[in-house]
Amino acid sequence: MATTSVIPEKRYRDSLQTEVDAAFLYGRIAAAEEVPAIANMFRELGEIEQEHATKMQAKLQRDGIAIVLPPPSGRARVLDRIGKILGYGYVVGVLMDTEKSITAAQLAQKEKSNIPISGDEANHVKILQALLSSKSRVSGEHIARIEGKHRSIGGNALRAAVLGANDGLVSNMSLVMGVAGATDGQSGVLLAGMAGLLAGALSMALGEWISVKSSQELYERQMALEMLEIETNPEGERRELALIYIAKGIPEAQAHQMAATAMQDTEHAHEILVKEELGINSEELKGSAWEAAITSFLLFSVGAILPVIPFFYASGFMAIGQSLSFSTIGLFVIGSAITLFTGKSIWFSGFRQVLFGLAAAAITFGIGKLIGVSIAG
Repeated sequence: MATTSVIPEKRYRDSLQTEVDAAFLYGRIAAAEEVPAIANMFRELGEIEQEHATKMQAKLQRDGIAIVLPPPSGRARVLDRIGKILGYGYVVGVLMDTEKSITAAQLAQKEKSNIPISGDEANHVKILQALLSSKSRVSGEHIARIEGKHRSIGGNALRAAVLGANDGLVSNMSLVMGVAGATDGQSGVLLAGMAGLLAGALSMALGEWISVKSSQELYERQMALEMLEIETNPEGERRELALIYIAKGIPEAQAHQMAATAMQDTEHAHEILVKEELGINSEELKGSAWEAAITSFLLFSVGAILPVIPFFYASGFMAIGQSLSFSTIGLFVIGSAITLFTGKSIWFSGFRQVLFGLAAAAITFGIGKLIGVSIAG
């Protein structure tokens, strides 16, 4: 009986913490925003989240659960520091991901409990867009700026850093342990580790370069075709743009007027259609494929070097033990960093990452051991 009461209470406290963290972070984003209209949007979003937290607390207290509003969590404060360094666009993306997860959980719980779906479950996800559409004082350029912040999250630097380092660490640790198992940590481990580092890092860099370059070339071609359509059939594009506005909930007459105004400036109309019709953010085309490749190479190498370090100055089982120690620390740090995306406990994510990584190392070490014994025999 005690167990069943603890679990819901923990869930309630976690949900309340999520609301408090969101209110705190939206407030920090608003404080850092230079455009007053956008800052007001984020500030209002924070106020809504704070109101959600207060009402949730009141409901829980009515249900007999004594609970107080907690301060912002350590995770929220770390995200705030990251926002100060890398820009708050990343933090906006994390918040939206969190709200989408909450929406999915609410829908799943209602379906499991046979509770009718009201249609309000996704309000947290839609709040920002609702604010954008209702704030007439905000220009199209300001809206594009906010949406650009959300779009930039797809390939954000922090997520790429964590995943790149994880790929390098796990893959090269498995390779090093496999060779170490076959040779008892003697000859060839250092060479194999460095070869694995270079091969993996170069492969990641080339893949990233091709990905960025091919995406840019595809988008540039689509944008060129859109400009051709504007030049050859401006009336058709005007009607198309009006339909896009109508689909966003703008009254028909106003939508046609806005479309006609936009089409007076060909470049501006092209920018809007590229964004609204093709879903392309022109800012993403400014990224350098070489920069992405070099970054990917370095991030993979940071993780891949950890299991190799002891073999520069030691050998045998001493080097194997130190390699596992360095790798374990690296795995835990990576698992802890993942909590910035998931919101899970640092200990849970850290030890889960360690468990999976060491399991992979144990498998390859065992295979290497079997191969070494077979060759020796």
